[in-house]
Amino acid sequence: MQSAQLKMKASSGAGARLSRPSRARMVARAQKGAVPPACWPQRVVPPEVEHRSEPKRFSVLGSTGSIGTQTLDIMAEFPDKFKLVALAAGSNVKLLAEQIRKFKPEMVAVKDASKIAELKEAIKDVSPQPVILAGDEGAVEVARHPNAESVVTGIVGCAGLLPTVAAIKARKEICLANKETLIAGGPFILPLAQEYGSKILPADSEHSAIFQVMQGLPEGGLRRIILTASGGAFRDWPVEKLREVTVAQATSHPNWSMGKKITVDSATLMNKGLEVIEAHYLFGVDYDNIDIVIHPQSIIHSMIETQDSSVLAQLGWPDMRLPIMYTMSWPERVPVQDATWPRLDFTKANNLTFRAPDRAKYPSMDLAYAAGRAAGTMTGVLSAANEQAVQMFIDEKIHYLDIMKLNEACCEAHKADLVASPDLDTIVHYDAWARRWVADHVNSGSFKSKVLAMA
Repeated sequence: MQSAQLKMKASSGAGARLSRPSRARMVARAQKGAVPPACWPQRVVPPEVEHRSEPKRFSVLGSTGSIGTQTLDIMAEFPDKFKLVALAAGSNVKLLAEQIRKFKPEMVAVKDASKIAELKEAIKDVSPQPVILAGDEGAVEVARHPNAESVVTGIVGCAGLLPTVAAIKARKEICLANKETLIAGGPFILPLAQEYGSKILPADSEHSAIFQVMQGLPEGGLRRIILTASGGAFRDWPVEKLREVTVAQATSHPNWSMGKKITVDSATLMNKGLEVIEAHYLFGVDYDNIDIVIHPQSIIHSMIETQDSSVLAQLGWPDMRLPIMYTMSWPERVPVQDATWPRLDFTKANNLTFRAPDRAKYPSMDLAYAAGRAAGTMTGVLSAANEQAVQMFIDEKIHYLDIMKLNEACCEAHKADLVASPDLDTIVHYDAWARRWVADHVNSGSFKSKVLAMA
């Protein structure tokens, strides 16, 4: 009894606001040995947020790619939280058929119309049969499916822009995993999303980290964004050794399991440069207040600095499933099991280090900041040129060090034609122009690799 009275006395500041019946209930609970309420149980969460009583319904664009397959794995693990309504895929009919058999979507789109007969044969025993569409038009219909609340945009490149625009116009929530949506389309997409009231939620690890730690931050409370970068495959190499880089080395990441293109981008740090541009569009932060720091362990996925100089970080094992799932479940948090979602063990992650990126090793940084400040179509040109150059490196048509040379030259060539406020057709036009520019300069022989010439 004495212990209970002490507990009551300690919480008397909060209890002074309680009615007498409420105090009586607290006394009764304390007498029974119940745990007293926390001093500050409130959370800065909008009052309209409520726990859902039924699964959230999704369309998935790019279902057979890395983002798509991980999204469907999450749906399979949490069927009470998420339900698949429609999906769009590329040309992997075998995997697409397995997904249809497992999730029974109402609508399916395949990129190549010639694959429809093969797909129908592969799922002929599935009941009910989904509506099957093809091409860009099919992806658009999947994106704006009337029964979907949210759309996961996992299609790579500008091919993901059209269905994303369709989803926004249908007032869907966007789980954003397609970089071009903002890097190329930001000047057009953001006003469109505001017009239609469509929320854009980031699904990549760095922007998800920022998004998570910003929950509850008051308006005007953000001072700086700090993007963490692993440093990629060559973070410990001297600059001089980069002349020896092979495709196999550049496509082997020390921390993350990713596709070849994004792994090369991690090595050049272009992925982080593009993320700076995304962060600018997502969170409205000036480029002068977005920093990059090398964090080799990839445990801290990014940080923010608040106006009062506090630094808030989101930590976790390198695992893309968490940012994808948070984007899908926001503003809720889904309870997970340790067996499939290992907890962060600080005794195993006890050596977190940081260093400034070497601008000589990573010229992509300055190029990305410059493109971001130029704005308009320049950011899309940089992204498209880089995608083409990386593919030509993977195909062993250029050297690793040529990637940034081509990117910079392409951006320089675009300066005279830069469009400050492009529409969607203009964005798509200059995306294609940049890819052609890089390919033509390599294939025609007008671009000569100094590195290869020295070999």
